[in-house]
Amino acid sequence: MPEKIKITFLGTSGPVPSPTRNHTAILLRFRSENILFDCGEGTQTQFKKAGISAAKLTKLLISHWHGDHVLGIPGLLQTLSFSGCNGKLEVYGPKGIEKNFENVLKAFPSVLFNDLKIKVSEAKSKFVDKEDFFISAFPLNHGISCNGYCFVEKDKIRINKQKLAKLNIPNTSLISQLKQGKDISYNGKKFLAKDLTYKEKGRKICIALDSVYDKKTINFVKDADLLIMESSYGDELKELAKKHRHMTSGQSAEIAKKAKVKRLILTHLSERYDKDQKKILDDAKKIFKNTTIAKDLDCFEI
Repeated sequence: MPEKIKITFLGTSGPVPSPTRNHTAILLRFRSENILFDCGEGTQTQFKKAGISAAKLTKLLISHWHGDHVLGIPGLLQTLSFSGCNGKLEVYGPKGIEKNFENVLKAFPSVLFNDLKIKVSEAKSKFVDKEDFFISAFPLNHGISCNGYCFVEKDKIRINKQKLAKLNIPNTSLISQLKQGKDISYNGKKFLAKDLTYKEKGRKICIALDSVYDKKTINFVKDADLLIMESSYGDELKELAKKHRHMTSGQSAEIAKKAKVKRLILTHLSERYDKDQKKILDDAKKIFKNTTIAKDLDCFEI
């Protein structure tokens, strides 16, 4: 069984928070990685409520430089500093991230963050490439530089243990050759790697926040196992959504359907829907049935 990828919604509101929804922050945990997408005001408190240590954070990915997505950064850095975080925090974002982050550090006494090792870089295309996953950025249409992100687990070659046992092939260095896709020889016989292995498809999680409806997004999120998208408005406010460069729940669902994703989770809800989300959920499900609305502190595993 593949190791679980855990997604925790630390904040799910739109620009104005509500008593039940904090500003946007989404945490992805996979093996030793703890990756935070956006850091709205109060994110450090949300970590506490979720029972998750912020000190284990490895990466911070910013979609764009609007207050409801970044105002939690100074507080989070202070929490990391005072909690004894001695690892390196990698920060990525759209064009201008280096200057914007430098201004954040300058705005507060530097002594608060002296112990932190922070590396800030612009995120373009495939900007993180590890042995078992990569992260890519794609542009969103929100009036300012804005990124969407895809976390993609790399495909793995798995051994067909039943076939090995049937052929009496021992668990030796031959197995590592098979995992590399190499053919092997045993007891004078040649065995093809393709006959003794199978490919385990890696999982794909995409996050697209704050954007007007844009067909170009479909190609970037195509075939995702999980798509997380904004749902600032119901379909009855389509023109208002366009004016403010946001999407309706139905438009997010349309992208999910055309991209053939497996599951859609809506977030970034306007406070006008705080007491009743049925309308926006119904709008989405008419188009894409496997749709869920995230609540603060919801955790999903894939």
